Amino acid sequence: MAREFIIPGQIITGAGALDMAEKTLGQLGRKALIVTDKVMIELGNCAKVEQALKNQGINYSIYSEIVGEPTDIMIENGLKQYKEENCDFLIALGGGSPIDSMKAIGSLVKNGVNISDYMGKIIDVEMPPMAAIPTTAGTGSEATQFTIITDTKKDIKMLLKGKVLMPTLAISDPQFTMTAPPKITAATGLDALCHAVEAYTSNKAQTLSDTFALSAVKRIFKYLPIAFHNGKDEEARTEMAVAALEAGIAFNNASVTLIHGMSRPIGALFHVAHGLSNAMLIKECLSYALSGAYECFAELGRSIGVASVKDSDKDASEKFLDAVIKLTEELETPTLAEYGIDKEVFFNVIEKMAYDAMESGSPQNTRRKVTQSDIEQMYKNLW
Repeated sequence: MAREFIIPGQIITGAGALDMAEKTLGQLGRKALIVTDKVMIELGNCAKVEQALKNQGINYSIYSEIVGEPTDIMIENGLKQYKEENCDFLIALGGGSPIDSMKAIGSLVKNGVNISDYMGKIIDVEMPPMAAIPTTAGTGSEATQFTIITDTKKDIKMLLKGKVLMPTLAISDPQFTMTAPPKITAATGLDALCHAVEAYTSNKAQTLSDTFALSAVKRIFKYLPIAFHNGKDEEARTEMAVAALEAGIAFNNASVTLIHGMSRPIGALFHVAHGLSNAMLIKECLSYALSGAYECFAELGRSIGVASVKDSDKDASEKFLDAVIKLTEELETPTLAEYGIDKEVFFNVIEKMAYDAMESGSPQNTRRKVTQSDIEQMYKNLW
């Protein structure tokens, strides 16, 4: 069966990637809106991008109001600044939130609707050029056709999709991930692991997505613990940046499954960062999914060296799951209770969260059949 495989228009990776990308940035337009957050300004990361634009004689305006995960209100304000400043292209600098915000802003430049109007539809509108510069090794948003925006009126995270949301240019430069603290390194790294594992075990997996997913899983198991314990290790940071990109390319073409479906409602209602809520769910969700894809999980176990060809697929799968659980423990992933979420409040919205998870469509990509009642039980099992 024929399958489509899409990636960003141009990708530049490795140490010095921003310097190499300067000329290309200078060809995207005459004035950029830099979508970022205040932390990127305080750390001096934004100044590096500004200098790259100045070197090419390009004007810019900075929109640094992305606080936490993006909402429809942040997108409206960013669009307003884009138009008032007469910008003609976009640059995102930061984690998944600024990159997702850039895509959402871009989708409204010509179309003029509310971002929530895209819910349930494929976005297919004229977009300005977009450059994505990730500062965390996790979301892979620089390589995807997706954006996740919270609808503040309905209290849901909208998963919006369209090939036009693919960045024109992705710049993966490890200098920007060196400043990520251990907790962010852990959460975003485990997010990338979820992307790769879910893509590899998805009903929508294909040969090319498998290639990227498998490579990402191997890199993450080797380099994420190093980056977590020693954030100044440039090799580990570089390899994790590549792994996040690979995982993003993989799930962009094979989609995600149960973890992401259940993660978004937790983020929307309890304001848990996306990568962290994924990490909290890994053990429970993969334990459920395992029996539907023993051969896939077994290959993952063998690829990271915790299982061998002598192991049955079932045994190799369980060894992989054990390795994932040990990794989340090493990276000090908190439980919902340790994070501070009230159990009674959580249980009161389990039915809504399970419904929203199923409505997203992601759980249905799991190779083991999933029902809303299954998801409700998994939410309860987290306690």
